[in-house]
Amino acid sequence: MKKILILYPHFPPSNLAGVHRPRLFAQHLPAFGWEPTILTVHEDYYEEAPDWNLVKLLPKDLRIEKVKAYRITKPRLIGDIGLRAFFQLYKRANQLIKNEGFDFLYISIPSFYSALLGRMLHRSTGIKYGIDYIDPWVHDFPGSNKIFSRHWFSKKMAGILEPIAIKKASLITGVAAGYYEAVLERNPHLKTRAVSGAMPYGGEEKDHDLLTQLQVQPYLFKNKPGKIQLVYAGAMLPKAYQPLEAICKSIRQHPELFLAVEFHFIGTGKTANDEKGYNIKPLAEKYGLWQTVIFEYPKRIPYLDVLVHLKEANGVFILGSTEPHYTPSKAYQGVLSGKPILAVLHTKSTALQVLKDAGAGIVLSFHGEAELARVENNFDACFSDFLHFAENFNKDLINQKMFEQYSAQAVTKKLATLLNEVSK
Repeated sequence: MKKILILYPHFPPSNLAGVHRPRLFAQHLPAFGWEPTILTVHEDYYEEAPDWNLVKLLPKDLRIEKVKAYRITKPRLIGDIGLRAFFQLYKRANQLIKNEGFDFLYISIPSFYSALLGRMLHRSTGIKYGIDYIDPWVHDFPGSNKIFSRHWFSKKMAGILEPIAIKKASLITGVAAGYYEAVLERNPHLKTRAVSGAMPYGGEEKDHDLLTQLQVQPYLFKNKPGKIQLVYAGAMLPKAYQPLEAICKSIRQHPELFLAVEFHFIGTGKTANDEKGYNIKPLAEKYGLWQTVIFEYPKRIPYLDVLVHLKEANGVFILGSTEPHYTPSKAYQGVLSGKPILAVLHTKSTALQVLKDAGAGIVLSFHGEAELARVENNFDACFSDFLHFAENFNKDLINQKMFEQYSAQAVTKKLATLLNEVSK
């Protein structure tokens, strides 16, 4: 067994979506010759409420090293946990690498500041390291072009720090190629120095099997006879609001088609723990859809609670972004839920191929902001197709053989192949 140290400041019981990437890698890496150790921050220093059921999904023998962090101050000056625990993570990683002979250091980002630890630990110990892009680091986002704004400074800082962090990296990976391709273009030396590869989140069927064992029950809504209830679960990206507004316009133009439909948005609030931090409600009210067609539960709920609400619903709603790189991890959850999927996605999103391979749903694709009118003008027809698809849907019809390539085990196998190449 080769030894890999996976550094990610959040880990179960954190209920942030990003924890599932290192969790699933750690679960399957031993099957491919790599023994993982997780280095993370103790849950006492998380801002979000803990999800202790999530801990039950971890391998029994997984080694997890936890460090302390500086606590949140009032007023809240530094929130990023990678920054609050930066020195503690460095100190413990340095000890582990020097004392136990790890073969590789793998850091998923965000927290983006954690990526700097790879460069520092490479310098102090000589260990090879890789950066895994769960989100892009340097990119345009709402407000980043407004000079001297907080977002403008964040983008400028990202442009300064990223080249420093990745300069000596041996491996660059991401949820999709679009997450790191621009990194390689900005830093051409990495094309010869580093190995790169894309691996989606992947789906884990055992997570769904645990619902029955733990007797998790839905509580945000119950199945209603005669209603078609669709669930969107997870944070809303800033550039997902435009396609959502186009959908709202289409629903308002065709009210008779959506009389029996409910869209339930879960965990879409401004912050993880704010029950009143509505993001979808203002848009739904603008088009007269609030609590007739559109419902929102802003507070983030535990992962297994999300899965049980997918099980309770009649279908899954997946909404993409005007950014081509965005590949929603909820696509894999949706397929494994065994429910029909209605998706609105950018034409370049790799989730399109996932749903096509699985035969799990109906997709309306659009090519960024230039084609938002296409969403507005075609969502009614797409929804009609979905209704017909759902009437004849049977989860046994999902192409499981094709979907296996997106399983957490298959995704981890690809990571292990890249690790083996780097460690030659």
